[in-house]
Amino acid sequence: MPDLAIEFENHRKSFEPGEEISVTLSWDLESPPDAIELRAVWNTEGKGTTDVGIEHSVTIDSPNSTESRRMSFTLPEAPYSFSGHLISLVWALELVVKPSEQSCRKEFTMAPGATEVILRPVEQPGRFKLGV
Repeated sequence: MPDLAIEFENHRKSFEPGEEISVTLSWDLESPPDAIELRAVWNTEGKGTTDVGIEHSVTIDSPNSTESRRMSFTLPEAPYSFSGHLISLVWALELVVKPSEQSCRKEFTMAPGATEVILRPVEQPGRFKLGV
C-alpha cells in the first residue's frame, strides 16, 4: 500500500484569499511513478449537483519512488470556503500518483479572516413562523 502525505507548514489549515501557502509532500511507493501531481481544488457538497474546480496544479515528472518535497503557491481570491443549510464549498489539496491515480486529500479553509463563511437563512419581511 503506498504512503502519500501532505503537510501544511506549521500545521495551519486556514488561509486568506491570495495568501501564499507552503506544504511538504511525501510519498513512499513500491516503484517510481511516471509523475506526481499536486492539485488545489474546491468542490461543493450538499443538495443538488456537485461542482468541482481545479485552481492550481503542479506536476513532478519522473520522481523517485520515495521522496519528500516542499512546495509553495498562491491561493486564488475566490471562491471562499462556506457552509450553509443546503450546500457547502470545501477546499482541498490532492496528491495524485500517475498513472495509478492513487491519491491522498487534505482539506483546508480559504476565506477572509481565514475563517469559513457561515451562511444563515435570511428572514423575509412579512413572513412569520407558526408554532412556539
